[in-house]
Amino acid sequence: MAIKLTERAAEEVMRFRKEHNFDDSMLLRIGVAGGGCSGFNYTLNFDDSFDMKADSKYDCHGVSVVVDKKSSLYLDGTEVDWYDSLEKQGFTFNNPNAVKSCGCGSSFQT
Repeated sequence: MAIKLTERAAEEVMRFRKEHNFDDSMLLRIGVAGGGCSGFNYTLNFDDSFDMKADSKYDCHGVSVVVDKKSSLYLDGTEVDWYDSLEKQGFTFNNPNAVKSCGCGSSFQT
């Protein structure tokens, strides 16, 4: 399985890319890093590099998503969505590999 962006999340990525004048060569890199209150933090950033040996690349509703192979172990099957309400706005992660998540949803434990 792969990591997926919902249509809503993809639209937000494209809006952000346009707002900041990023061209189509900029890839959305999703990963994990040690830290946070539950053990791992999700990372999201734009990157212009792709290493065929170290990364996996997916197309999600017109957005090129890159995940390094190490992070893929923790993110396999994860769906990234965009949440927008009066009290909260941002990307959310529905990660089937997480056995515990923090209250804010930005870190998890496997």
